[in-house]
Amino acid sequence: MNYFSSNFKLGILGGGQLGKMLLNDTRKFDIYTCVLDSSNEAPCKIASNEFHLGDLMNYDAVYNFGKQVDILTIEIENVNVDALEALEKEGIKVYPASKTLRTIQNKATQKSFYVANNLPTAPFSRFTYTSEINEAINQGDLTLPFVWKSAQFGYDGTGVKIVKTLEDLEGLPNVECIAETLVPFKNELAVIVVRNASGDTKTFPVVEMEFHPEANQVEYVICPARIPDDVAKKATEVALKTSEAFNHVGLLAVEMFQTQNDDVLINEVAPRPHNSGHQSIEASYTSQFEQHLRAILDLPLGRTDSKVGGVMVNLVGAEGYTGNVVYENIETIMEMDGVTPHIYGKQQTRPFRKMGHVTIVNENLNEARRIAEEVKKSIKVISE
Repeated sequence: MNYFSSNFKLGILGGGQLGKMLLNDTRKFDIYTCVLDSSNEAPCKIASNEFHLGDLMNYDAVYNFGKQVDILTIEIENVNVDALEALEKEGIKVYPASKTLRTIQNKATQKSFYVANNLPTAPFSRFTYTSEINEAINQGDLTLPFVWKSAQFGYDGTGVKIVKTLEDLEGLPNVECIAETLVPFKNELAVIVVRNASGDTKTFPVVEMEFHPEANQVEYVICPARIPDDVAKKATEVALKTSEAFNHVGLLAVEMFQTQNDDVLINEVAPRPHNSGHQSIEASYTSQFEQHLRAILDLPLGRTDSKVGGVMVNLVGAEGYTGNVVYENIETIMEMDGVTPHIYGKQQTRPFRKMGHVTIVNENLNEARRIAEEVKKSIKVISE
């Protein structure tokens, strides 16, 4: 099929920053794009060929949108899977497949999938309601501490809580959830696997992620991870096995824990471009966004190795500021070596909202990490 400068239409569900960065590459290839999002202010609005307003969880909105395109992809998991299933039956190609999304959308189902497919993950218990947890603790079926995770609609630290005492359970929503053994890990790692419809597969280098202690959000992504080769090999093998189990087409970001004795356990996956791959725009031969396009269009995959060491810093809304966004000291960071800011185009900031990221590239990874710290201290995302 001719995708370039043709009548071919690529549909993207979700109009956020991941979609916006994907559109940089559809523009590069002159691929016609249609985007569906519920917000008129969505970052994708200015860069897509067609922008459609609609609720991603609404069956009719997703189904009717999907009928107008040739291939459908996502930049967010929370979409109506029943509509995707109907579209697949009618011959529309949907990547990732509805079956994969159905499994991933629910954390309890996702964890059960790892167990069924012999993929390493932390032990867990599944509960229909949070209120059942107290009884499980009283009966000795569950011991403190553990990580409480809402089964659905959690993202960027919401829907997750470390439970050390019974009081920590108070105020949690009474929803379907899991209680996961608290893993004392050395590192949080991620591997992005890319696979096209023909089954060709490549992996990006293992990255290491440093998290904000309160917000449970990634603050820094460091590529390549500063870990022994055997651990990197193990993480890559687990990621490849996970992609294979899903029979995935497109990008699959596999987030993992490196335990104290250097085992690798899957935390969770994202079947789309991901925060842990943003540095690939500047640091890799082929960015994660271009790779996602190559994969879903069944084109040859690009090189995944890095040209240079890369560190990514998330720009999130500062605490205490809500309203029209102002980026303070952006000129200061642009004076630093190898620094590239990416601004997502969200007009409104609020505490911890992802507003952009900054990539730092350097031949010396430790120097890149040092500059990243300076960037973090200098730039402020505040409001008028």
